[in-house]
Amino acid sequence: MNLVIDIGNTTIKIGVFNGEKLVFKIAAQLKDFEEVIVSVLSEYQELKKAIIASVGKLSQKKLNFLQKKIETLVLDEHVSIPFKNLYSTPHTLGVDRIALIAAAVYNCQGQNVLVIDAGTCITYDFKNKNDEYLGGAISPGIHLRYSSLHTHTAKLPKLSLIAPDQLTGDGTINAIHSGVVNGVVYEIDGVIEEYCNIYGDLTVILTGGDAHFLSKRLKNSIFATSNFLLEGLNYILAFNNTQ
Repeated sequence: MNLVIDIGNTTIKIGVFNGEKLVFKIAAQLKDFEEVIVSVLSEYQELKKAIIASVGKLSQKKLNFLQKKIETLVLDEHVSIPFKNLYSTPHTLGVDRIALIAAAVYNCQGQNVLVIDAGTCITYDFKNKNDEYLGGAISPGIHLRYSSLHTHTAKLPKLSLIAPDQLTGDGTINAIHSGVVNGVVYEIDGVIEEYCNIYGDLTVILTGGDAHFLSKRLKNSIFATSNFLLEGLNYILAFNNTQ
């Protein structure tokens, strides 16, 4: 059994895999890291190895705590990966994006795949039929857009996500909701359309915290999944165990 850990910008996500099957998943705050790890290891004593990917602020103390509990692979640019990385600056490629492409290779080998991760940021990552990673794009996520409108203006309020019921906002509040939500939807649909123009047989995967909200609003055909990144981490761990 494998323990996979994703340290994001706002939360940690932990999964337990029995082979290729996800049997347990939990999300928690980073401050509760040690407590959650102890609880999971106590519940699943068959766990032998772990992999951790961090784009957030994981302290060395917390990492040392984990490594003392279980044999741990720390995902970085030096770890063996199951695809060819053609990114021009591989040392700057986020480990979350590495895991997403690994999941794309695992689930869609030999296919053109665009992975869209809608979280704090919206990332677009593309791999071709030869399982070569070509790169993608990064833009602000939904909540960053709400926050930036408030932070970088004098009078606009800070709002939380609400689905707009009209295109034309009839007041400042509704105008912000329309601008943020519709702007993200039009952006994602536009990016998918451009990739489809280049790669007609494109598979699109939508994942991340806002995937469910967005999947109902996109006009393009997509596969929405919340466990894609965890699956990618588990695949990378299994891949390295066979090297």
